[in-house]
Amino acid sequence: MRIGLFISEAGPGGNTVTGVIDRAVEAEAMGFHTGWVPHVPWSLDALTALALAGQHTSRIELGTAVVPTWSHHPLGMAQHALSTQAACDGRLLLGIGPSHQMVAEKWYGASYEGVIHHVREYVAVLEACFAAGAPGAQQMAGAGLVRHDGPLYPVESMLAVPGATSVPIYLAALAPLMLKLAGERAAGTITWMGDERTHAEHVLPRLAAGASAVGRATPRVIAGLPIAVCDDADLARATAERTFAMYNHIPTYRRMLDLGDAGTPGGVAVVGTEAEVTRRLEGFASAGVTDLCAMVFAVGDDHEAKAASARRTKEHLATL
Repeated sequence: MRIGLFISEAGPGGNTVTGVIDRAVEAEAMGFHTGWVPHVPWSLDALTALALAGQHTSRIELGTAVVPTWSHHPLGMAQHALSTQAACDGRLLLGIGPSHQMVAEKWYGASYEGVIHHVREYVAVLEACFAAGAPGAQQMAGAGLVRHDGPLYPVESMLAVPGATSVPIYLAALAPLMLKLAGERAAGTITWMGDERTHAEHVLPRLAAGASAVGRATPRVIAGLPIAVCDDADLARATAERTFAMYNHIPTYRRMLDLGDAGTPGGVAVVGTEAEVTRRLEGFASAGVTDLCAMVFAVGDDHEAKAASARRTKEHLATL
């Protein structure tokens, strides 16, 4: 299992450009495989943040977890991602997803009806855009031609981003049809709020079946998980219940919780001593998870204790 972590907070506040760069540099120096940035309206644009972080790192893979599809037309998303890929020297992992009905309809004024058709065509446009830069692709005026004939996103355009290479697409796939699509077309899936059983019995079988049906190997499974290394696991679980309580009320995550044994965010959270955390992560690896995206959260009664908790968690994960 590759070990990575969020290098930008998902909650409001605190995500300055300097902060994200510093966390990316620290994560690379500590030996982490991946660093992830969420795309939320109270923080930095995820792709822009990674383009900047890419200029200060040289090895670590940098991913978005995840950019809502509704925030960009797919041609715009492709150009933005290719520009970030050029800045990262080929280390970008483009995590995208349709998010939730409330996000689509309230934030972006889009219809969530038939969302799988939207995602399927969105991915097709991205594939056409990334193929336009491949050797031998049809060109006009020095740029690759992008053509996609579809009911949602008909595209006929040119696209060329100097220094860019094709970008791997990762889908935030939780529901059966999305997991099937990720298996068929994506480089992997990014999950959240799923325990070991949810991954073993829901995520992996559907992802693997989708991949097998088109003659592909099962792609990467990147599990986003709240993690805290500490001596008081009960306190950590209670902290996770409060910190991540909102996910009990978001339908897609509620379904993930109900499919597993944990049932609540505190149960999904990987907490305890170094040995206890390691055993839980070994369980996720046995379930087929290939990558960890750790959401490190702090446990303690004061700022000093919380800072020490976060440091302890990162230091242990780095040893893995």
